[in-house]
Amino acid sequence: MSKILIIGLNGSPNKNGNTAFMLRTALQACSDMGAETELIHCREALTGLKNKFCINCETTCTAKCARGKPLEKAFELLSKADGLIIGSPVYFGTVSGHLKAFWDKTRLLRSNKRLLNVPGGALAVGAARFGGQETTIRAIHDLMLAQGMLVVGDGYWENDCGHQGAAAQRPADQDENGLERTVILARRVAQVAQATRDLRLR
Repeated sequence: MSKILIIGLNGSPNKNGNTAFMLRTALQACSDMGAETELIHCREALTGLKNKFCINCETTCTAKCARGKPLEKAFELLSKADGLIIGSPVYFGTVSGHLKAFWDKTRLLRSNKRLLNVPGGALAVGAARFGGQETTIRAIHDLMLAQGMLVVGDGYWENDCGHQGAAAQRPADQDENGLERTVILARRVAQVAQATRDLRLR
């Protein structure tokens, strides 16, 4: 595999929690396949902003709120992504506020088509086995679709990452099934990223 860049986006406020553990597991699987990897923590990327939530201050977004802030560096990194794996803990059956706040501010990336045709996989961690993981994963898919990304889900029968993505129950480091599916999802994202790299605007 020639070098591609796979980025993990941690929607958890905890940079060393269950979601981050799953994302690091996923990125290690991508690295083992020869990809370069980076991990972005939404909470850190949103620090220093006057308004952490998008207030639609510009009719054509220039991301002026991000200039000179960690968010600007996060956007620069995302603009180079060949693949993206987004993770979130389950908050009332959907994504965390940190992830939603971060993604709402990616309007400039959408205008510039920086994530167009970038394959993306989703993973989620819940407190219970059936604790809203799949609805959270579907919400992440909606975020991806609005950017024109290529949503990666289930593979072949022998390559099953879960119909929508990887779901785990906390503590994630003890959920063998969730971690196995996380690795499968990561490999599929890397494979699709490699196969589609000529479709992206660079």
